[in-house]
Amino acid sequence: MDIQTRLIHAGEERIEGAVVLPIFQSSTFISQDEQDYDAIRYLRTNNTPNHHALHAKLAAVCGGEDALVAGSGMAAITTALMTLLSSGDHLLIQDCLYGGTHSYVTQDAPRLGIDVDFIAGNAPESWAGKLRPETRAIYVETMTNPLLEVADLEAVVEFAREYGLVSLIDNTFASPCNFRPLEIGFDIELHSATKYLSGHSDLVAGAIIASSAQVRAIRHKLNHLGGTLDTHVCFLLQRGMKTLALRMRQHNENGLRLARFLTGQEQVAGVNYPGLESHPQYERAQRLFSGTGGVLSFELQGGVASAERLLSRLTLPATAPSLGGAETLITRPAATSHCGMSPEDRAEMGITDGLVRVACGIEAARDLCADFAIAFSKV
Repeated sequence: MDIQTRLIHAGEERIEGAVVLPIFQSSTFISQDEQDYDAIRYLRTNNTPNHHALHAKLAAVCGGEDALVAGSGMAAITTALMTLLSSGDHLLIQDCLYGGTHSYVTQDAPRLGIDVDFIAGNAPESWAGKLRPETRAIYVETMTNPLLEVADLEAVVEFAREYGLVSLIDNTFASPCNFRPLEIGFDIELHSATKYLSGHSDLVAGAIIASSAQVRAIRHKLNHLGGTLDTHVCFLLQRGMKTLALRMRQHNENGLRLARFLTGQEQVAGVNYPGLESHPQYERAQRLFSGTGGVLSFELQGGVASAERLLSRLTLPATAPSLGGAETLITRPAATSHCGMSPEDRAEMGITDGLVRVACGIEAARDLCADFAIAFSKV
């Protein structure tokens, strides 16, 4: 079935004839003589009816054997990495990352005895030079945050297979509607479900989709760490996912329309968006993705001062972090998503203080562009 149909029907249970699965407001369930710790019917072990339905929907939509939700995107990312890597192991990871992931692999992972080397996502010829006997995994993002680079994703899969590594990808910026990485051979797909999957800026959640064996191992670790997703949030996420395909069409349109509009503004020094023909990985994005999403970033000629003036003059976008909601959000990554990084690390990644990131919502594209046009006239 089409992904739009799977988003609505996969995993749905009609309990007592209810068309919508109710929230199971219970922390524990009557024992059924479970023989396994992770099978005990208990909210913390992520196996309420709300969890089961959501896991089935995610697996069907993403093309995985199984899925798991967690208390946040970072809970999903860190738990997956902690399951795969132990003291003495080595990780290869893309050099332009979401700030929270970057902080974890540079500050926390080394304290656990895990070594990390950064790789350039578009230089696969350089990756083998950083391999070690203890290298266990390679990690990339579908589109990097906030510079919107598209790594050589097919090369990542080939490299992982050649050297026996587990390949992980954070697919938050694409969503399963625009890209399904498990279909091209990635082992583990990760999401901050807070974003596109939910779609309403009203919850925090994470998702992991992989083989049954990999999900079983990650679930065991998550059960110990306690990164459970509450059943109320499961309900909201399951509801939000039903409209994902419809929302992504508008996110895709708005991202492309605004990126083209910004490219034509004399105050704009450069726009980062893989849907633009000028983007260095445009052809790859066109080949792999069904759409390039609603997130873009740009630099203004006047730097951080001009960026702050622009943000103060816009009326539709809210100045706030995150993405994927109905409303457009705008930030300076140096002051939000990447503020936990040192200025030196940000500079090395190419994230200037004046860089502006826009996460287009699902407003009418012409209204969004008009709001920017008025704001530019006042900058």
